[in-house]
Amino acid sequence: MQIHCAAFLFDLDGVLVDSRTVVERVCRAWAARLGVEPDALLRIAHGRRTRDTVRIVAPHVDADREVEWIDNAELLDTEGLVEVAGVRRFLAGLPAGRWAVVTSCGRALARLRLSSVGLPIPEIVVTSEDVSNGKPAPDCYRLGAQRLGFDPASCIVFEDAPPGIAAGRAAGARVVALLTTHPDADLSGAAAVIPDFTRLSVRRDHDGYVLSVLD
Repeated sequence: MQIHCAAFLFDLDGVLVDSRTVVERVCRAWAARLGVEPDALLRIAHGRRTRDTVRIVAPHVDADREVEWIDNAELLDTEGLVEVAGVRRFLAGLPAGRWAVVTSCGRALARLRLSSVGLPIPEIVVTSEDVSNGKPAPDCYRLGAQRLGFDPASCIVFEDAPPGIAAGRAAGARVVALLTTHPDADLSGAAAVIPDFTRLSVRRDHDGYVLSVLD
């Protein structure tokens, strides 16, 4: 399969960086703090802003206080962070100004996770702090495309979680889904589904880029 595009928008956790071990540790610690069922929390947390997860799981608590607790815990925990297979090579083939990170986490955490695994930090990083509505709303991907100077319809979104896939599609982009965190989820909305970036190659053509998905 080949997909033509002008630019690339990457989710962070589960797409560029495999942060599952950290996310699970922090979620279980927070669940124990509040007496919440941890597995139920983990099923909905990935791909959503922390604030939105808190509101869904524990609407009775002080959201600002709990978000601060979770954010601090994640900023202090980098053990087990690894880059997703093939992503370093893939990013090396993209020029600055043609790709951005669009994530549900905060700016400090996004920079920490990228730097912890030695991946480049692009000029444009859209975070939970930049939009009023988190994924699955399309706001973040529309903003990422706008800051790059392209229509979302000319962009490819890389996502691993159903809320992010829905956000990318709602923005008008084509979505490539990774099987890193939700292998059993319904990913039928994606244009392609891959295990990691080892299944991809990209080349320049006269009016943009051609993404090839290997069988």
